[in-house]
Amino acid sequence: MGRSSWTSRTRRFKAVVLLVAAGSVAHSLAADPPSYNEDIRPILARCLPCHGPDANTREAGLALHTREGAVAALRRGAAIVPGDPDAGSLIARVSAAHDGDRMPPPGRGEPLSDQEIETLRAWIEAGAEYESHWAWTPPVSVVPKAGANWARRDLDRFVADRLEQDGLSPAPEADRATLARRASLDLLGLPPTPEAVDAFIADDRPGAWGRYVDTLLASPAFGERWAGTWLDVARYADTKGYEQDGNR
Repeated sequence: MGRSSWTSRTRRFKAVVLLVAAGSVAHSLAADPPSYNEDIRPILARCLPCHGPDANTREAGLALHTREGAVAALRRGAAIVPGDPDAGSLIARVSAAHDGDRMPPPGRGEPLSDQEIETLRAWIEAGAEYESHWAWTPPVSVVPKAGANWARRDLDRFVADRLEQDGLSPAPEADRATLARRASLDLLGLPPTPEAVDAFIADDRPGAWGRYVDTLLASPAFGERWAGTWLDVARYADTKGYEQDGNR
């Protein structure tokens, strides 16, 4: 087979793969419209330096951080027309082929991928509903389903429900020695002592697991492990003691 023939077949194969992938994405979006907080907010975040809440840096008067701003009738029309992706300018600008028309402009941000553009399109078709940040959404109490016979508490029932939705089954329950080791490594960052494991295995009274975990929580190593995690988040080891301090 000649090089040109091989290259041609490779290109056709890639094209088929892209078409199949695009069809899969389109089917998924049609079956389950995108969530603003989970799918759309991260995409629009790349637009906010120029079209966000700061009026001093906002360009063309377009504010995409609110629905009112996104659907507002500007000089060139609205960026988003709920229900009609092609009626607004947003989809046209993020998918434009010419550098002078495409958003974000060259050098001002990474262009949106085909999948991200299709996600925006599906969201606009579904009505372009905005959602408040999850931190400002009051929690709603949810009663879990009865769940499988292995579920012992509400958390287990939520997990059992999701496993059932995904067609999965839980792994067999670990033996006590394994459970003791997992809990100790997780809470203390240290393996359990042989004496602690033997005591847990020998404890056949109800509530043995809770009592074992309580001993781990009472250990000074528990505080040391999680204090270390927070110090890492604050980059304590890379500064003079606080993240806004200069380097050592």
